[in-house]
Amino acid sequence: MPKRISKRLKVLNNVWLRELASSDPRLGVDLDFSPEQLRLKAPPGSPCIVCKGSRLLCGKASCPVIARLASQLRVWKSIRGLTIEGSSPPSVFVGRFGYPYVYISPMAPPYGGDTSILDSPESWFGRSIMEIIGFRTQLVRGMYRAHVRSPIKPDRILERTREVALSDSYVETELRLRRPPQSGFYLDDDVQPLGPSAPLEGIEIGDLRWNRYMEKAYYDTDLRASEAIIGLYSSDVPLTKIQRAFSLGSFGVEKNRRLVPTRWSITAIDDMVSKELARRVKEYPLLNQFEVYESNYLGNRFIVILMPDAWGYEAYEAWYPQTLWNPSSDHVAIVTDWEGYSGRRSYASMGGCYYAGRLAVLEHLLRVRRQARAFILREAYPDYILPVGVWQVRENVRNAMRQPPMRFNSLDEALRHAMGRLTIPLEHWLNSGFLLRNTLKQRKLTGFL
Repeated sequence: MPKRISKRLKVLNNVWLRELASSDPRLGVDLDFSPEQLRLKAPPGSPCIVCKGSRLLCGKASCPVIARLASQLRVWKSIRGLTIEGSSPPSVFVGRFGYPYVYISPMAPPYGGDTSILDSPESWFGRSIMEIIGFRTQLVRGMYRAHVRSPIKPDRILERTREVALSDSYVETELRLRRPPQSGFYLDDDVQPLGPSAPLEGIEIGDLRWNRYMEKAYYDTDLRASEAIIGLYSSDVPLTKIQRAFSLGSFGVEKNRRLVPTRWSITAIDDMVSKELARRVKEYPLLNQFEVYESNYLGNRFIVILMPDAWGYEAYEAWYPQTLWNPSSDHVAIVTDWEGYSGRRSYASMGGCYYAGRLAVLEHLLRVRRQARAFILREAYPDYILPVGVWQVRENVRNAMRQPPMRFNSLDEALRHAMGRLTIPLEHWLNSGFLLRNTLKQRKLTGFL
């Protein structure tokens, strides 16, 4: 079953958002925003226009539209004129629509100081969903259209934006916009929520300091991008920083450097790094016992099962009724992808979540110097009201792997424990995937010795 059950978005002119914001003291009063600034993009047949945030007809624990609106109103009220002066965390975004002409977007809030937390997913685990939405929606995007080959001969705006992407800490930034910023409500589980945006006229930045490892990779124009990325990761540069710089065409052989949409960049980095980790893990001895790990955060429960076998990986996602990608009222939607010892060549239909989870598991195996076959079982519940980005899968699984595991002597015992922590019966997981079912049925020669 496709993960994205509804892809097409219809623009609705929802006056109720403006009325709600004006009447509810929790959201703000005496607002002066046009209806264009309060547009809602929702799937065809969405109950939003009937519900108006009051009856929770979508089945979620709280209204994601109001959650976004409450945060963005604070940003709108602080914007005066067409100039945004503040400290970029640093943060940049590269869109994918219109490829090979895409929008590059330096981002900054309308205030200064240490804003690094606004775009640092590695530091967000444990924060509430409202806090995370608040971090992202404070960032105003200046949008500038460029060809993906622009990094070869960048203009002034691209050059300044790339400098922001390579910065080691927050950067004093001035964005000159062509019109007041507007905001739509977009749902995407691969990238974090986005704040208001407007066409960019120009950008000025203050003094900054580049990350020394990324600076070295940037100036090495004969170094392949994959080698640069593995080197940066091995130097403990956070994945978010690598993804940000990679999307601005900062690495690789000079003539081959390209802008990479942020959505693709996140998955590409997770994929490249985890492939290298898998290569190393395959040199280690097998795990001694069956291990089960667990993490529960933001309405998502992750169970990770490791078994003593050659490397293999399978990921499952079970979306409960009335959750983000499953509008059904009475059926759980399960999606899954897998790979064997040799990896996979095709893109996982599950999307970026597959690669983020794989990376987190392999980091653990590399740390304990063991090889194993891994299964990730995820249940997404209705209180996961809004997608906050694929980082939450990576950090959730990382958190699981930091916990003391439950150890067992057989896969049956491990699965029995895992099913006690999940609500979906084992047969439904087995009927949805391949590797776990095959592992249970397959008998090895070592079993006869």
